[in-house]
Amino acid sequence: MTKIPNKAKYVVIGAGVHGLSTAWHLGEKLKKNGGVKENDIVVIDKSSVAAGASGIACGVVRNNYFQPAMRELMAHSVELWESDPKLWSYESVGYLQISPESMRKDVETIYEQQQNIGYESEFIVGEKECTKYMKKIFSDWQAKDITNILHEKRGGYSKNKVAIKGVAKKAEAAGAKIITGVEVTGFKRGSNSNAITGVETSKGLIECDQVIVGVGPWVRSIWNMLELSNKIEIKDEKGKTHKDFPMWKYWFLQEGVMKVGMDYFKTDSGEMPPLVHVDSDAPLYSDKDGSLITDKMWGIYYKPDICESLGVQGGAAPYKVHKPLDEVKVDPYGTASKEYQTDEKFADMWSSALAHCQKRFEGKSNLYNRVPSGGLGCFTPDSFPIFDRFCENVYIIADSNHGYKMLGVGQLVADEILGQESKLLKPFRFNRYVKGELHPSSHSPFPWS
Repeated sequence: MTKIPNKAKYVVIGAGVHGLSTAWHLGEKLKKNGGVKENDIVVIDKSSVAAGASGIACGVVRNNYFQPAMRELMAHSVELWESDPKLWSYESVGYLQISPESMRKDVETIYEQQQNIGYESEFIVGEKECTKYMKKIFSDWQAKDITNILHEKRGGYSKNKVAIKGVAKKAEAAGAKIITGVEVTGFKRGSNSNAITGVETSKGLIECDQVIVGVGPWVRSIWNMLELSNKIEIKDEKGKTHKDFPMWKYWFLQEGVMKVGMDYFKTDSGEMPPLVHVDSDAPLYSDKDGSLITDKMWGIYYKPDICESLGVQGGAAPYKVHKPLDEVKVDPYGTASKEYQTDEKFADMWSSALAHCQKRFEGKSNLYNRVPSGGLGCFTPDSFPIFDRFCENVYIIADSNHGYKMLGVGQLVADEILGQESKLLKPFRFNRYVKGELHPSSHSPFPWS
């Protein structure tokens, strides 16, 4: 293992999409301003590159957001995904948001604003028109009560670990040093200020000028080490102020695979399909025994399983973890994945929803397979990211489980580290809570939509 340096200019915590992307772009920008010296940029991770949330993400890249600020930020990230699709193992096949009437106005708003920012998409309205449109892609399409479809022509999916390791290559080429097997245990503070002067680790202290935190669902642990409050003041959309509002919440992300083989889920023309996201308020019945699973709003997403080549991979809306935060152990490959594994109830729901949408999936629920995907997500009070400075010189990227697709965030964070404020990141400051400048919520069953 590479020995940790005694001092670094920038210490980046987390070798996932945000930490590595920030290190890559920071190195590129420093090169243009005099070069990168040894140990200027040091990335540390307690495990390895792509070992955490970025490595088990479903690999989806989309711009399907009801929130204008999220759409603009994602348009920036999609451009970066498109810049080197071979390195990222990125399939630019598009994204289908398929919805019932209760969501039509929300989705139409997304479409209109996508047009305003020049993001290519198509909006189809009417139940007959939607069925006809989908049957041109999949002749076995049979979902009921669908009245609108937003077809994003950009976006798609990629091989998660391949993509993140590609970012790591770019970071190292830009002069960053990546050191794995190093766990953060605390922080050293200055004697005359609140600034952090060093990162305490399992391998010793690293003195530093600035810290960048990009640790995904482990953000609460770092937050606590920095002695930041887990209760905040927040003003809701009605102008009511709430004292002692919980800073963090955990949701469990339910995902799995249907082992039908790689060639099973393609378009009628034999091409790789767009990612399919279906929200529905039609009754959902079990494909196993015909019993009613739910008559409430439900949602699923699915795509080819390009990582393991087992067949079709996807998931459903997450569920909130109802237990004290101190008892939640965040480890996608360890305690958490065993404690919160997807169960038979999810398997039946997701498999049945696939059959509800496409005839080819009828009678295939026995092929459901649990995979190391999904896991725990650490969400902010309004379920949207925070990009901001704390303790004077600590930049925190709290992605609220929007992480993997936001490849471009690191580029913008690097700009801010070097003193150039990003217009795209400004709506995601921490002070939006006390100011009541929350992002609008949609009618989707997914907390991040």
